[in-house]
Amino acid sequence: MSARELVVLGTASQVPTRRRNHNGYVLRWDGEGILFDPGEGTQRQMLRAGVAAHDLNRICVTHFHGDHSLGLAGVIQRINLDRVPHPVTAHYPASGGRFFERLRYATAYRETVDLGQLPVERDGVLAETPAYTLEARKLSHPVESYGYRLTEPDGRRMLPEALAAHGIAGPDVGRLQREGSLRGVALEKVSEVRHGQRFAFVMDTRLCDGVDALAEGCDLLVIESTFLDEDEQLATEHGHLTAGQAGRVARDAGVRHLVLTHFSQRYSEPEEFARQARAAGYEGGLTVADDLTRVPVPKRAAAPAPG
Repeated sequence: MSARELVVLGTASQVPTRRRNHNGYVLRWDGEGILFDPGEGTQRQMLRAGVAAHDLNRICVTHFHGDHSLGLAGVIQRINLDRVPHPVTAHYPASGGRFFERLRYATAYRETVDLGQLPVERDGVLAETPAYTLEARKLSHPVESYGYRLTEPDGRRMLPEALAAHGIAGPDVGRLQREGSLRGVALEKVSEVRHGQRFAFVMDTRLCDGVDALAEGCDLLVIESTFLDEDEQLATEHGHLTAGQAGRVARDAGVRHLVLTHFSQRYSEPEEFARQARAAGYEGGLTVADDLTRVPVPKRAAAPAPG
C-alpha cells in the first residue's frame, strides 16, 4: 500500500445512486489519515475500503450540505466506540458550527476520544506539522464553503556525483545534512531543492480565486465536476463546476494528476467527463473516480541532470 494515497469512499453529488455513495475521501499521508467530507454512509464505505477509525487524525468538512456532512454523526461515534488512542481534529466553516454540534451530538453515546474543533474563519493556515502544512481557501457556493490544501515542506535531494567529487561518503553525508557544511563544503553545493508534494481538495464551488490558489502546482488535485460542459449555465447557477472547467483549472495550475468526482445523477457515461477534461487541454494523469478507487500520490519527478 502506498504511504501516500487517496482512498475514495463515495462520488455522488446531492443524490446517491446504485453505483455511487455520497461523498467521502481519505487521504493517507505517511502515518496520518485525513477524512474529507463524510457524507451519508461513510462509515460503511470505510469498512469496505479497509479504512479504520484508528487511521483518522483529522476530519475536514468543506461545507454543510448533507451530501458532504451527514456522515459525521456515525464517524464521530465510531471513533469513540473504537477508542481511538490519539486526538482527532475537525475543521469546518465556522459559520456552520451549529450544524457540526448537532451532528456530533445527534444521539446518545459515550465520549472516549479527544475530538478537537478548529473551525475555519478565513483563508489561511490551519495546522503545521513536520509532515505538512494544512491551509484553507474560501470557495464560491450558496453556503459558505472552503477547500483544503496540504503542502509538504521542501527538503533537499543529495547529488551522488557532487558528493563523490568532494570526497564525501558514508556517515559524513548525514553529518553534512545536519550541520549544513563539512570541511568547507556547503550543503547547497552537493544537493538541490526537493520540492514538497502538494495535495488539494476542492468541492462545491464556481470558478473563483480560491480554486486557482488551491490547485496551483498540485501533485494530486481532487475536484468536483458535477456537470458536463453543455450544462455550464446550470453549474454556475447552483455553484458547481463542469468537467471542462475542472480540466482548465488543472491545466493552468500545472497539476500532475487530476481526480474528477461529485457527479450528478443525470449522467450515466463517466468517460465523457474524462473526454471533456482532456478537450480543455489537460494532459496530466487523470482519474474519473468510482467508489472505492485508490489513487496514489504521484511519485516525485526525477531530478534534472546537474550542470
